[in-house]
Amino acid sequence: MEFTIKSGSPEKQRSACVVVGVFDNRKPSLSAELIDRASGGYVSEIIRRGDMEGKLGSTLLLHNVRGTLADRVLLVGLGKERDFREREFRTATRAAVRLLNETGSYEAVVYLTEEKVKRREVAWRVEHAVVVAMEAVYRFDEMKSQPADVRRPLRKLTLSVPQRSDLTAGEAAAARGLAIAHGMDLARDLGNLPGNICTPTYLAERAQALAKELDFSCQVLDRPQLEELKMGSFLSVTNGSEQPPKFIVLEYNGAGKKQKPMVLVGKGITFDSGGISIKPAHDMDHMKFDMCGAASVLGTFRAIAELKAKINLVGLVAACENMPNGRATKPGDIVRSMSGQTVEVLNTDAEGRLILCDALTYAERYEPTAVVDIATLTGAMVIALGHIACGVFSNSDSLARALLGAGEEAFDRAWQMP
Repeated sequence: MEFTIKSGSPEKQRSACVVVGVFDNRKPSLSAELIDRASGGYVSEIIRRGDMEGKLGSTLLLHNVRGTLADRVLLVGLGKERDFREREFRTATRAAVRLLNETGSYEAVVYLTEEKVKRREVAWRVEHAVVVAMEAVYRFDEMKSQPADVRRPLRKLTLSVPQRSDLTAGEAAAARGLAIAHGMDLARDLGNLPGNICTPTYLAERAQALAKELDFSCQVLDRPQLEELKMGSFLSVTNGSEQPPKFIVLEYNGAGKKQKPMVLVGKGITFDSGGISIKPAHDMDHMKFDMCGAASVLGTFRAIAELKAKINLVGLVAACENMPNGRATKPGDIVRSMSGQTVEVLNTDAEGRLILCDALTYAERYEPTAVVDIATLTGAMVIALGHIACGVFSNSDSLARALLGAGEEAFDRAWQMP
């Protein structure tokens, strides 16, 4: 989707649709008031009749509103004005974009980005509008033999900012939001692929293609190299699978050679049967998602490289399957990790820590400023925190605070565990 930034009055926009907000208790936003004046009170009459109450996420599409140049005007409920914060802004934006994508409005001018969000500047509103819009239109139909057609899908959004002086900041924020959304889309695509397609080899090939496209370094280590590195813990998980393991090393250098990098480590179990300690059959198909830590690392590299960020970043992905066969690791087996420590495996379904410990040891060679390990490590985290936040464990309170703050900024929240 294409995004542009402009500043101007809503009634003067030549567009397939203009999107304005209405607060709870039927209070029109400033942009809705401008449409209302141009239409001779038509919008306020619609609101007075009760067709639009302003409930958060509600929508009402008006056609051929007199006094305006747009084909349609979309009213979007913003909820209570005093409670209009990040969640409400994102909910209203998502509702608007979903409706636009379903109604044949192939382009629109959105004035929700002019609404004040407590403690958030216009750049935040624009960036999140782009991210939410891309989320709202995301579809994964790559594996369908006959994908469903979307009638005239939404192709372009123009986001309005209050003043012309906001245009430069808005354009930078839109570019930032689009890069983030591209990274998120890549992570989603990889996660949605089935395990027979998204194998360790497939992940490695996608990483190599991404590095070539965006000009950063990618090295893929195979079993002989992993054996030479004495990654016995990682390799023990791979013993039961016919799919060869891959250890993917990504390096992005945007800040010069003197600056120490940050390292991201991603768990890449492309299918987790549990091994000999096999999982229950119910919902085992969901175990294709056990590589979402790896997908997050690749998505982050896509976003960082598109943004040309001034940082040095290393990504390490340990990719393999956890399967049972005659060569698979058994409960009670003892393996030796890259660090030289011996590990007794009591449950082969606790494979995540076995592959990640060797990846963390490998990370030491970079003398990193920080290491962030991303993994779908245990369903117990969902029991503890639900689907609201992800869990953060850290031996550095300052790093944990930085991660929690980044989560608040991105509206991808986390909670520090003891």
